[in-house]
Amino acid sequence: PIKDISWSMDNQRMVVVGEGRERFGHVFMSETGTSVGEISGQSKPINSCDFRPARPFRIVTGSEDNTIGVFEGPPFKFKMTKQEHTRFVQAVRYSPNGSHFASGGFDGKVFIYDGTSADLVGEVGSPAHKGGVYGVAWKPDGTQLLTASGDKTCKLWDVETRSVVSEFVMGSQVEDQQVSCLWQGQHLLTVSLSGFISYLDVNNPDKPIRVIKGHNKPITVLTLSPDRSTIYTGSHDGFITAWSAKTGETERIAGAGHGNQINSMRTVDGLLYTCGIDDSVKQVDTVSQAYTSVDVKLGSQPRGMDLHGDTIVAATIKEVCVLQDNRKVSTIPVSYEPSCVSIGGEKPFVAVGGTADNKVHIYQLSGTTL
Repeated sequence: PIKDISWSMDNQRMVVVGEGRERFGHVFMSETGTSVGEISGQSKPINSCDFRPARPFRIVTGSEDNTIGVFEGPPFKFKMTKQEHTRFVQAVRYSPNGSHFASGGFDGKVFIYDGTSADLVGEVGSPAHKGGVYGVAWKPDGTQLLTASGDKTCKLWDVETRSVVSEFVMGSQVEDQQVSCLWQGQHLLTVSLSGFISYLDVNNPDKPIRVIKGHNKPITVLTLSPDRSTIYTGSHDGFITAWSAKTGETERIAGAGHGNQINSMRTVDGLLYTCGIDDSVKQVDTVSQAYTSVDVKLGSQPRGMDLHGDTIVAATIKEVCVLQDNRKVSTIPVSYEPSCVSIGGEKPFVAVGGTADNKVHIYQLSGTTL
C-alpha cells in the first residue's frame, strides 16, 4: 500500500512511499513516469515523505525503522538518516519556505531540523505529546506548528521558542484520537479516528469552529427526509450521519444503534427507520437526532425495507416480514434471497428484488398480510 505522496514545487517530480519487499519508495517524473532517483537506506515501511519546496531540492522520509531518511538530488540519492526518534516516524513535513522540516513519531516526540543541512535544531516539548504523533502541519508563514496525536489532543507550537501556544482537547474516547492535521490558509483542520474533521479555533481551543461528522467506513445506504432538507447516510460500521442539504452541516445520530452494517433506511413523519445485519429494525427520532427504544427483532438478516403509512415491510434472507405498531405482525417464507424492497401503487403492491434469480417478486399488501 502507498502511504504518502509528495510533489516538487514545480510539479515536475513526485515521491511515493509505503510498504514493499526491498524498496519502500521511489521518485518519478510526473509526466513520463521515468525514475529520477531511488529511496533507499531504510529497512522498514515508510509512513511519510515530503519534498523541500525550495532549491536545492531535498526529500525527507519517515520510516517504521525509527529513522528519518534524507535524500539529495535530482537524481535523488540517499544522504543520511536521522535517529532522534525511538519509535516509528509517522510524519515529516517541510516548512512552507523550506528552511526547516519537522518530524513526529510514535514516541510522542516532535523534532525540528534545518531544511538544507538536516542538522537538528531542537525538540518541540519534552515530549510534545503523551501518545504517538500522527501528523504535523506548518502555518503558512512558518512561525507555528500544529501537531495531532493519539493522546486525543492537538497542539499549537511556537517554532522559535519550541513552546506550546494552545492545546486542543478533542475528547476522551478511543475514536477521539487525532490521526492527521492540515493547515490550509487560515484553516486548521484535524481528522479523528472516528472520521470526524474538526476546524480548530485558535481563539477558543475548547470548542472547534465546525465539525464535519462523516464516516470512515463505506456508506451503505442513503435516504432523504420527506421535505428533502436532510440527507441521512448509514455506513458499514453502523453509524448514521444527518447532513443539511443546504449548508452541508452534519450531526451524528446518538444512542445505541446497530453496531454494524446498516442495510436500509426510510423516513416518515419525524421518524427514521433503519435495519441492519444485527437482524433488527430500529427507530430514530429525527427531531432529537437520537435512537428511540424501539428495537424489533427479525428472524434473519434484513436486506431491505420500505414504508407504507404506519406499515413496514422488511425482506430478510429467509422471509418477508410485515411490521406495524413497532412489532412484527406477519411473515411469509421465501425460497429466494431478497436484495431490496419497494412499496407502490394504491393497492398497494410490494416489489422484492431477488439476488440470485434476477427476478422481481410482486406481492399485494392487504392490511397487515402479504
